[in-house]
Amino acid sequence: MRRMPEETGNRRRPERRVSSQIQREVMQLILDQGLPAGAPLPTETELMTDLGVSRNSVREALKALQALDIVEIRHGYGTYVGEASMTPFVDGLTFRTLARPDDPTGALAQILQVREVLEEGLISRVAELLTEEELDRLEAVVTEMESAGSDGRSFPELDSEFHELLYASLGNPLVPQLLGAFWTVFRRVAAVRGWTDDITPEVTARRHRDILTALRARDVEGAQRAMSDHFRGIEARAAQGSRGVS
Repeated sequence: MRRMPEETGNRRRPERRVSSQIQREVMQLILDQGLPAGAPLPTETELMTDLGVSRNSVREALKALQALDIVEIRHGYGTYVGEASMTPFVDGLTFRTLARPDDPTGALAQILQVREVLEEGLISRVAELLTEEELDRLEAVVTEMESAGSDGRSFPELDSEFHELLYASLGNPLVPQLLGAFWTVFRRVAAVRGWTDDITPEVTARRHRDILTALRARDVEGAQRAMSDHFRGIEARAAQGSRGVS
């Protein structure tokens, strides 16, 4: 690890700048050594010696990296490579949305629009890749949705499962993680604001059935239309102030 310049005399660097530099050094160490999640990192003492910085600076930097899920501090055991999950992104975007009381509907609609653009673009690829076995799995989920919907029960877990299965054929784990992050933000904001959905679970299940029907027919345009209809309904309610999840 590259040693940082010593702090001497009146030319001591601000702690914040030192912390930022340490963060970059630790991240570069993880990348250079190809360390996987859960791998141990150098101790505080080793980082102090290698970088020529104070213990407080090291601790401040590690706490900042922990907030980003880049490292995990296990008290009494040491510091390890974190999962680098979407959690910090979700927390930040949730706060950003809630912190806009002057334009709450616009902030929420923007989140929905981003996800809509992503899903409508991806579904054209998915329509050509889905196997019969994968379509059957989606069928099972939609059937459960319809059963729940006929009883008037909401089904957020099934909704998430449908979208995860839908894009699994892409072989890109970032896709469901990113889409799930946007959906989590939407639901968190809806819960905090006390927004409820005026669309019944039965109608929501029918919209997912329309998507699946088009996919089974290998109808790319039909699948895109069905997905668009699904999102436009949510966006319209968000813009009108009767926001909710579906």
